[in-house]
Amino acid sequence: MPRSRRTSAVALAATASIALLTTACTGSADAGASDDPKAKTTLTFWHGWSAPSEVKAIEANIKTFETAHPNIKVKIVKGITDDKINQALRGGGSQGPDVVSSFTTDNVGRFCTSNALADLKPFLDKAKIDPATTFLPQMAKYTEHDGKRCTVPLLGDAYGLYYNKDAFKEAGITAPPKTLSEFSAVAKKLTKTKGGTIERLGFNPSYQAYETTVEHYGSQFGITYLDGNGKSNTANDPAVKAMFTWQKKLLDDLGGYAKINKFRTAVGDEWGPKHPFHTGQVAMQLDGEWRGKMATDAKLGFEIGAAPFPVPDAQVADYGKGYLSGTILGIANNSAKKNAAWELVKYLSTDTDAVVSFANAIHNVPSTVAALKSPKLNNDPLYRTFVDIAQHPKSSHAPSSVNGGAFLLTLQDFGVSYEQGKQKDLDALLKKNDAQVDKDNEQAG
Repeated sequence: MPRSRRTSAVALAATASIALLTTACTGSADAGASDDPKAKTTLTFWHGWSAPSEVKAIEANIKTFETAHPNIKVKIVKGITDDKINQALRGGGSQGPDVVSSFTTDNVGRFCTSNALADLKPFLDKAKIDPATTFLPQMAKYTEHDGKRCTVPLLGDAYGLYYNKDAFKEAGITAPPKTLSEFSAVAKKLTKTKGGTIERLGFNPSYQAYETTVEHYGSQFGITYLDGNGKSNTANDPAVKAMFTWQKKLLDDLGGYAKINKFRTAVGDEWGPKHPFHTGQVAMQLDGEWRGKMATDAKLGFEIGAAPFPVPDAQVADYGKGYLSGTILGIANNSAKKNAAWELVKYLSTDTDAVVSFANAIHNVPSTVAALKSPKLNNDPLYRTFVDIAQHPKSSHAPSSVNGGAFLLTLQDFGVSYEQGKQKDLDALLKKNDAQVDKDNEQAG
C-alpha cells in the first residue's frame, strides 16, 4: 500500500527537511564504495511499510537474500518516515541506514541533487543492468533526476477508476466512461440527494478528497508543469486551465463546494474499512491498485469493477493511461558498506521472483519488465487493470524537481482556493502559482 496521499502541512515539512540536505550533506557525488562485498557484514535497511502483511512480505524477501548471501545479515527497521530518513542521511554515523526505501517519488530530485543517496550508475554499469530496459520505462524515468540515478524503483503504483457495478446497473449505465464529458454525466447520474443533503456522490472531485490530487488528474490532461529550463509553466499550459475548469464545473454540478466539503468531512478514513467507496457513499473512486484488495478484504455488499480513469474528449486515443508512482530504493551516501548495500538493492529491485512475490503479497505493480511478464504474477482482473495502466506508453509521473514535490503542493493549494471560490480569476491564479513555484525553487538552489 502506498503512502502517496498527502496533506500540505506534512508534505511541505518533508520537503523542507530534504532541502536541508543541500547544505548539510557531506557525501561525495561518486559511488565511493571501497568495502569488500564478500566480507561478513551487517546492513541496516529502513523501510516505510508497517501493516503486518507488508512487513511479513519484505521480511520473507530479506530472508531469501540472506540465504543467497550468507556473509550479509540485514537489520530491518520498519515503519520509517521520510523525515527520519532525511535526518539520518544528514547526520551519518553507524546508527543510520545503509539502504533506504521511500514512498515519496516526488523527492527523487532532492535526493539526487543533494547527494544524500549514492549515485547508482557505477553499480548498474558494473552489473550490466540497463535501467531503461530492465525496469518499466516510465518507472525508470521517475527514479532519476537530470541524468543522475540515485534510486531505482521497488514496485510501483498505477491510478485508475474503481466503480460500483450495482450502482451502475441501477442507473442504467452499461460501461465505465472513457472521456471526461461522459464521466461528468455519469457522476451526476449516480449522485443522490435527500432534503438538500448528499446521500451518495457519483464521484468526489474535490482536491481535498482521497487521491484526487492535481498530479493524479494532471496525467490524464498531459500537464507538463515545468518548461525546459525548470521554470513553472502552468499559466502557459492550456492543459492546466482545462483541468481546473473541468474539475470546478463538476464540483459545482454535483452540489457545490460547501455541500461536497460537508459530505467529505463526514466519511470514513481512507485506509479503513469505512472508506466511502466501501460503504457505497461514493460510486466511483480514483485510486490505485491496492484499493481492489482493500475492498475485497472489507467484504463489500456489492460488486466492483476497475478501468482506466477517463481522459479529455480530444485525447480519447490515449484512453488507458494513468498516473504512476511507487516506492524508491537507494543507498545512503554516508554508508561505509556501499558494495554490500548494492547487493541488497540489486536483489530487491531486479530479482524476478523477489519482485513478483512482493508485488503479489502487497498488491502493488511490479517494476521490472521481466516481473510484469511472469506467469506467477497475480491474475485477478481488478489488479490486472492497473498492471495494464502501468504499461501504457502515455502513463506518467510528474517531473522531478530540485525542490522535490513542492511545486505540486503549491498548485494543489491554489486548486483548493479556486474550488472554494476564493480566487475566481484562473489566469491570474496560475500566474501567481508560477511566481511562487519559481521563487521556492530558486531558494532551494
